Amino acid sequence: MTATPAHQPYSSPSVSYARAVRDTFALMGLPLVVALALPAVFAGGGTRRWFGGRADSQRAEAQAAKDAAAAAFYELDTAQRDLRISVETIHAVDDSPAARRAVDDFEALGRRIDEVSRRYIAAVDAHDLDRDDLEASAAVRARTELTGAKDELERVKRELDRFGEGLGPLLGKAETQLARLAPAVERARQALLAATRALDAVRESGLRADDLAARLAALSPELTRLNQGAGQHGVAPTLERAERVAREAETIRAEAERLPERAAEIDHRLVSLRTRAQALTTRAEQVQPILSELRRRFTVACWQDLQGVPELAAENVRQAEAKLAEARAARDGQRWADATALLSTVRALLNATDEAVSAAGDRLARLNAVQKDPQQEIERTRFAIRDAQRLAMAGRTTPDPRHARPLDDAVARLERAVASLEGGRHPDYWHFLTETEAVRQSVAGVVALIREERGHGAH
Repeated sequence: MTATPAHQPYSSPSVSYARAVRDTFALMGLPLVVALALPAVFAGGGTRRWFGGRADSQRAEAQAAKDAAAAAFYELDTAQRDLRISVETIHAVDDSPAARRAVDDFEALGRRIDEVSRRYIAAVDAHDLDRDDLEASAAVRARTELTGAKDELERVKRELDRFGEGLGPLLGKAETQLARLAPAVERARQALLAATRALDAVRESGLRADDLAARLAALSPELTRLNQGAGQHGVAPTLERAERVAREAETIRAEAERLPERAAEIDHRLVSLRTRAQALTTRAEQVQPILSELRRRFTVACWQDLQGVPELAAENVRQAEAKLAEARAARDGQRWADATALLSTVRALLNATDEAVSAAGDRLARLNAVQKDPQQEIERTRFAIRDAQRLAMAGRTTPDPRHARPLDDAVARLERAVASLEGGRHPDYWHFLTETEAVRQSVAGVVALIREERGHGAH
């Protein structure tokens, strides 16, 4: 019913007569119902003759139908105008399928409104109720057509009202986004300002923070787009951009504020890891005597896998020291990410060296203990088996074969391991230790299975 600017894709075609009537009397400050009655006031210069009887009665009823249709037309026009604001709000903010469908539905309703409006205007134009010689039959036809036009206008108005009620969730979502827009943009600006100040403070302390400065500079085009506003870039993209800029700026600010602490932490790690590398060099020198004792007292199988430890330790320490030098250079160049990565490599090398060096000493200690008293290892393993057997029999008269079979296998495996210590001049104590450890692991697996099954049964 009302014209919409060309850039709005869902505008309805204008109805020239209705717009002319509305705009004219809007300027005059008169309601539409009065406006539609004005031609009757001016017709004939106020000298129209009035005839009594049935014709005037029908004329009055037709005029009442015309006034009612005019009121229905005005109400429909007002409702469409109000609803167009809601649809435009949704269209500006929401690009979801539901929102696009709502815009399309409003366009369809607009076309329907144009149709019934044209029929209403045609009915008004077709009947001059101010004619002196208006016949009763013509007044009846006018009343019928105008009443039909009013009914159509009211019917479309009800459709429009139902459509408006269905827009509630979409409109609420759109209004929420609009309410979030200004605060989100302001948060982004404040976050950028805070990041800039934190970066300036870091630079004043003598730290360059070039990577942080580059990341902050990369946000400058985004700030320009935020300043251009949602009118140019859309509400949803602007809101998303504002939230992203705020997050990234906050990250830069936090990293800038932590940079002095990070530099101090890297300095501490450089000293600590260098000290550890030196200590490992000393410890690695003790591996050779340990290997010599292992070779002298135990079979080859007990120490063969440790033969390469001295060379491995020396190589790892050499690499660690080279990486430490690189890390120091990165720290001096304030390449913080590179320094951190290099220190992590140094730590991994020293951890591997520590494990290898410790393995030789631990091997000798364990072999000494089992050679002196193998019974302790045997009893430890038997206890684990008996404990699992008791658990398997709890609440049962016979064990579940799935539990009993691996436990029986564990008993047999332990017996074979014990037997391997007897009758030989140089028993393979390392094989014995690895077998008992494997038996305990197998038993632990059975225990875990039993507890899992019973836990499920309890539920």
